[in-house]
Formats: sequence, C-alpha cells, structure tokens
Amino acid sequence: MQQVNLGMIGGGTVGSGVFHAWQKNGGLLAARLGVAIAFRKIAVKALDEPRPYPITRELMTTDWREVVNDPEIQIVIELVGGCGIAKTMILAALALGKTVVTANKALLSAHGPELFAAAAKGGANLYYEASVCGGIPIIKSLREGFAANQFPAIYGIVNGTCNYILSRMKAEGADFSAVLADAQQQGYAETPPDLDIDGLDAQHKTGILASLAHGFWVDHQQIHTEGIRHVTKMDMEFAAKLGCTIKLLGIVKQIAPPAASAKRPASIQVSVYPALIPSDHVLASVNQVFNAVLVRGDIVGDTLFYGRGAGKDATASAVLSDVADAALDLKLGTKVRVPPFVACTGKGRVAPLDEVASQYYVRFSIVDRPGVLAKIAAIFGAAKIGIASVIQPEAHEGETVPLILMIHEAPNSAMRKALAKIAKLPVVKAPPVMFRVENLK
Repeated sequence: MQQVNLGMIGGGTVGSGVFHAWQKNGGLLAARLGVAIAFRKIAVKALDEPRPYPITRELMTTDWREVVNDPEIQIVIELVGGCGIAKTMILAALALGKTVVTANKALLSAHGPELFAAAAKGGANLYYEASVCGGIPIIKSLREGFAANQFPAIYGIVNGTCNYILSRMKAEGADFSAVLADAQQQGYAETPPDLDIDGLDAQHKTGILASLAHGFWVDHQQIHTEGIRHVTKMDMEFAAKLGCTIKLLGIVKQIAPPAASAKRPASIQVSVYPALIPSDHVLASVNQVFNAVLVRGDIVGDTLFYGRGAGKDATASAVLSDVADAALDLKLGTKVRVPPFVACTGKGRVAPLDEVASQYYVRFSIVDRPGVLAKIAAIFGAAKIGIASVIQPEAHEGETVPLILMIHEAPNSAMRKALAKIAKLPVVKAPPVMFRVENLK
C-alpha cells in the first residue's frame, strides 16, 4: 500500500486532537483510501506543554522548519493560528510544493488570494475545511457537492460562543454579562472574548463562505459586522412575544443585479449581525455551542448543515478529511485535483449595507406621555418607512418605558437617518436599539 507522510505544526489542543484521532482511526482511514497515512514529525512550542492527548515523544520537535523542510513529508498541517508566523510557515511549505492543510480562518480571511497564488506558483494545494464550522463539511459541499448551483442566500450560525450565550439568555431570561462570565468559566468563551462576541470570528468564516459561493474573494474589511454586546434579556423577551428568536447570523445574499446598461458588476450582501428570525424556523432551534448553515441553491433548494463548530474532536475530523483528499490526490499522481479557490465570476461587489433593505425591530426608551408615538411615526413617515406593529407596556404617565416597533422593509440608509433624528427628540432617553429581521424565505 502506498504511504503518505504527514508533518504537523502545532501540538496543542487541536493538534493533539488530530494526532489522537489518527491513532484511533488511522487504520480505518487507510482501508477506505487505499493509502497509508503516517505522521513523521510534529512541531510543538514545548515538548512538555500540557495537552488533552499525548503525542509520541519521538515525533516531536520545537523547530517548525524541521517539518516544512523534511523531504519525506508530503502534507503539512498548520494549526498554529493567527496571521503572523503561521503565514510564514504556510508560504514556506507551499513554495516547496507541499500540500498544506490548515484551520486558520483569520489568515485565510485576511490573505486568501496571496496564499492561493503561492500554492499555484509552487504547484501545491491548500485545504481549509476546518476553518469554517469545525466538523461540518461546508467547504467541500460548496466547492464540489453544489458545483452546479448558484447561491441566492446563505445563512449561518457560525460562532458557537455567541450561540451558547444567546441560547442561555433566551432559555433562562438571563443577562448577557452573567451568561458571558459563566461561559468563560466553563471554557466556552475566551478571556478576553472580543473576537467572538464582537462578531469578528463569524466575519472571517462568513467571508470565506461568500467567496466560495460567489467566485470572487471577499475582503473581510467590506463585511458589515456587529456583535451581541447590545442584546438584552428585554429584547429576548419582546422577540419571543413577536414569535421570533435572536441569533447571530452570517448572511450572504444576492442583491438584484443592476440594469443591463450598468457597468458595475452584480452585488452581494455579506454581513454579520444579531437578527430576529422566526421561532418556528429550524435555525431557531440550533442551541448551545452548535453551528448550522442554511445553503439555498438555485437548483438544489434549501439544505441545512448542523454540527459542532469548534473543539478538538470536530476540528480533527475536518483536518483529517482534508488529509484524506490530499492523500487521494497524491495516490492519483496529482496535487491539485480541486483548486483551493476558483475565481469563476471575474469581478464581484460587496454591497455597502446602506444599499441593503431589511425589516427591523427597534426598541426605544421614551417618556410615556401623549403624542410621543405620533412624533416618532411622523419621522418614519417622512422617510417613507412604514410601521408594521407596536408594543408598549402599560405604565404611569411621565415614566420612562420601552417602546417596541416592528418596521416594514426599508433601506438601511433611510433607517439609519431616521433613527438619528428620533434619537434627538427630548422624549427619547437612550440611543435606540435596532435589530434586523430575517424571515429566511
């Protein structure tokens, strides 16, 4: 049986998980592939650092160059993370013509085109299934399984930390800060948690999905991104009364293309923000640390991918899936059966959020007195924004109370300007809180 040799850079939580999974099911992998997979060298920060699973001492080195430069190693797994030394490691491996398998979403998001160009120049390949949604095979599905489809919409719950926090806030009626603190104590949220709760992790993943779906690489700086810091238990309660659930979504939607005479390319919306979704939709039932991605293809229709989006075992499954594909490539005498990224549509455009129309949930903190709603409605009316429904709890006149409005579909630019005017009214006592509403139809 032909043998393929692996080298791995990174032997911490995920790296030791990959090694453990290989020890457990390496024989099964070889039987299914007709190719033996063997670890030859693993670079670690320190030989005796704590890790969930042990790694054979004889395989370890503290010099990553021993992995990349070993002529017997054909596939290099990078699990260091970040955009610093990891980039140097990957570029060095690709320059030597070695296939690279990575879980590094931040690096791909920021430097994807440079990495793909380096792979092409070196005659190498780059696999990155583990970079988005852990063990869910979403990258392979978009690149291969749905190759005959265009994608009108993709909605993803792609950050387990945020989903865990929002799920518990809804189920327990708890405050954001209390659930976040508990999530950190249990290891579901980092300290500091900014990358997750400010939406940046979801931004990286959503940009990769958008790029694969629409055939041009999306610059992560063009992705409108909001986190979940401003979601309160009050919003959760009012959303429930409206038959909705609040989820942090990564959203990729086709915007209607311009007229045939227009010279600019068709546009897509690529955004990350907390949104109200119908509570009876399947995405609303995705709770705790689980991820889910709804992919809408113009031919296949709606498909849903659900599973663990992070953790050593789910990520290890995705890494070894890429190793299996890479090993089969080598078995067949080709390193690049499926290119890492194909720019199939030439130029594309990410639409600024101001061009995107949505429905909205808005919560105001107002002084309860006659005529307040009329003043707010007049500003919306002047902006040609329609109010769909109103919720106002009973209170004594003169008190400060919440006022919740559901708004018909309107451009973000018009909504933003109207809210800025309303915020200046003397009867409005706090900045308005706004969430978009996605009906997922």
